[in-house]
Amino acid sequence: MHRRREIRLFALMVPPLAAAVVLGATAREAAAQGVPLVPHRAVYELALDPAKSNSKIDKAVGRIAFEMTGNACEGYTVTLRQVTELDTGEGRQTVSDLRTISWEDGAGKSYRFKTQNYLNQDLKDDVDGTVERAADGGFSVRLAKPKTAPFPLRGPILLPTEHLRRLIVAGVAGERILEAKVYDGAPDGKKVYDTLSVIGAGVDGAKNVEEPAQKPELAAHKRYPVTISYFEEGAGERTPAYVLGFELYENGVSRALKLDYGGFALRGELKAIEFLKASPCKK
Repeated sequence: MHRRREIRLFALMVPPLAAAVVLGATAREAAAQGVPLVPHRAVYELALDPAKSNSKIDKAVGRIAFEMTGNACEGYTVTLRQVTELDTGEGRQTVSDLRTISWEDGAGKSYRFKTQNYLNQDLKDDVDGTVERAADGGFSVRLAKPKTAPFPLRGPILLPTEHLRRLIVAGVAGERILEAKVYDGAPDGKKVYDTLSVIGAGVDGAKNVEEPAQKPELAAHKRYPVTISYFEEGAGERTPAYVLGFELYENGVSRALKLDYGGFALRGELKAIEFLKASPCKK
């Protein structure tokens, strides 16, 4: 149930965009690559969202541990672990343990990822793959687990960190909509999701936030409310497979998570954040 796409904030893709987009495609790419993402570790505490009740879920608790390191020259390494416990109130508990690590080239041309998902300690998903950008903006994918022959994904498609930087550029530019195809390897290394991101107006970074978000590294930046709807590829009207909400700072940090699975939703509160030493980009 809990897959890496469900928490990618950083989720958090460049098909033809709406006419409201201010910058041209080339300028957007250059601007996105210039966004300085801060290396950091963050911990989020998960709880059932009372605003979306579900008679089948009495309680939900969990935690997300997230780390991002690297820069635009070396590429970005992201590690994530999400453990979630669901209680139906009938003596039945389900524990999901998602573990991922990925590396993405700073220009969005290469990507490596490993994902394992355990359900009640049984390994349900085990994916290991590498991706190289193709001429059409899509990718050539090689999966070591499960072992498959190389296959193409037709573009244009964005990778996770590339998408994150596009969201920041859009927010700073005052754009409110970003449509994109997204690939992060979840759940089986083969899927591409159509996404629609709605970006709110920027607010002061220090206003009405929890204590960890009051650190000067965040207080100095604006943050933008973002809601990303993920759709299975297709045509016509579709219901989102998943909706992710968060507040995104200009340096790539996120707070106030909301993970909407359809039947129920989880809230994620930032409980701790540590800013890591940044290595200079030598390009």
